[in-house]
Amino acid sequence: MSRKYFGTDGMRGEVNQGFMTPDVAMKVGLAAGRVFRRGDHVHRVVIGKDTRRSGYMYEPALAAGFTAAGMDVIMVGPMPTPAIAMLVKSLRADLGVMISASHNPHQDNGIKFFGPDGFKLSDETELEIEALVDNGFHKSLVPSEKLGRATRLEDARGRYVEFAKATVPNGVTFDGLKVVVDCAHGAAYRVAPMVLWELGADVISIGVDPNGFNINKECGSTHPDAMCQRVVAEGADLGIALDGDADRLILCDETGAIVDGDQIMALITRNWHKRGVLKGGGLVSTVMSNLGLERLLEGEGLTLERTKVGDRYVVERMREKGFNVGGEQSGHIVLSDFATTGDGLIAALQVMTEIKQSDHKASEACRQFQRVPQLLKNVRFKGGDPLATGPVKASIAAAEADLNGTGRLVIRKSGTEPVIRVMAEGDDEAVVNRVVDQICAEIEASA
Repeated sequence: MSRKYFGTDGMRGEVNQGFMTPDVAMKVGLAAGRVFRRGDHVHRVVIGKDTRRSGYMYEPALAAGFTAAGMDVIMVGPMPTPAIAMLVKSLRADLGVMISASHNPHQDNGIKFFGPDGFKLSDETELEIEALVDNGFHKSLVPSEKLGRATRLEDARGRYVEFAKATVPNGVTFDGLKVVVDCAHGAAYRVAPMVLWELGADVISIGVDPNGFNINKECGSTHPDAMCQRVVAEGADLGIALDGDADRLILCDETGAIVDGDQIMALITRNWHKRGVLKGGGLVSTVMSNLGLERLLEGEGLTLERTKVGDRYVVERMREKGFNVGGEQSGHIVLSDFATTGDGLIAALQVMTEIKQSDHKASEACRQFQRVPQLLKNVRFKGGDPLATGPVKASIAAAEADLNGTGRLVIRKSGTEPVIRVMAEGDDEAVVNRVVDQICAEIEASA
């Protein structure tokens, strides 16, 4: 069955365009409320959001839908996405909702759902909600005596702060560490600096002045230059860049050099393996993770389980095979001993713990392996399936022959836009660049 509203990570789109309108949000709340109204207890839903101006529109729309479906609504205001997943379990709620478009600009917004176990919903449940949005709207309404009510939870921020602090090993403090934290003018603009400061770090905060329109704008994990420059200027030990909803993390060391998700996962995996707390015998990541990471793990008798792109697929494989470390090169880091979804702040705390305990500089601790040359390019197309044409197929076959077992080729269509992503990696950088350019040229000629 085709999906009309939900993509690989909830609903997402341009504000007030297509299905991202307040009336659809209200219907989605109503439909989700009906799906999760199970049993005779008082049903509750936790709603959080990031700092986009449009959040003021979607929050009451969703609340109206949920209360009309007979669910009590607990609104917590701007909070990281992983905090909502945590609060669902902590408050024994039936459902969690995060209003955010993650690393996208303010023009976009989205709606993410978490079940009572704190995990994102299955495809089947999302399809059930979609069906009710279009065809079961009035069936979801409850009589007036069963309407829900909406309240605000005043101590939500404090709950998450204490939760995050508890993920750091007993006795570890960050006294003497100077860190720059870039909160992308997003959901973590209050809690992230607070956690770091309370754990003893000397904190320099940037990206903490949201105005509703500057979220992710030239800052955060997708634009880390400001963080890198500030780290060098301040003589800081580490830079931490979160995205708009703080489920993604990019670091920089004391020299201002970027540390991506692959290096972060490698550090945490090896550290946990040494401590005897690693589960699954390795980690789970996607097809985009660097070959250098795979070779590092193989050299230590550990495995790299690869999935298709998307943190939900990483989490599914982790749950299926019992891993407790997973993530993506882009910075989604899932540590299932603590969280059910990616949490940029908790991942940063694990890296800081290793730096502190090892007494290494970030440039030493965070350089776990030598990256294999890798190149990713995006090619737009107008319609049809360029990958099915003869010239493109021939170009792909020639590229695989050129790499000849010393590298990898990953070609995939974007799930959100008419774009084909072409990635190659291998020991010979010149070959990598050539095969990507050749494939892209054939796709453009066929589009």
